[in-house]
Amino acid sequence: MAETIIAQGITIDGEISGDEPVLIEGTVKGKITLSATVTVAEEGVVEADIETTEVQISGTLTGNVAANERVEIAPSGKVIGDIKAPRILIADGAGFKGHIDMDVE
Repeated sequence: MAETIIAQGITIDGEISGDEPVLIEGTVKGKITLSATVTVAEEGVVEADIETTEVQISGTLTGNVAANERVEIAPSGKVIGDIKAPRILIADGAGFKGHIDMDVE
């Protein structure tokens, strides 16, 4: 399973979809729909709604997140938007503004 890397200096404006993990070190605007892990590196900036299985955020995310398994915001991570996931970890020092829904129907 290969990981797709969106490197620093790269900006994607549109929709990303697929079933392989993505590491974002650059900028993504639009929508991300994956059946794999989305990782936002410390340098990464995401202005998009994300639907996936797992999200790890060390950079900046503006948008709503819906994850089937887990959302993790690292100490360097900043999120503005709503999160819906059965497991959510917000590390000490992380920034978060929004609502959390952990309803596991």
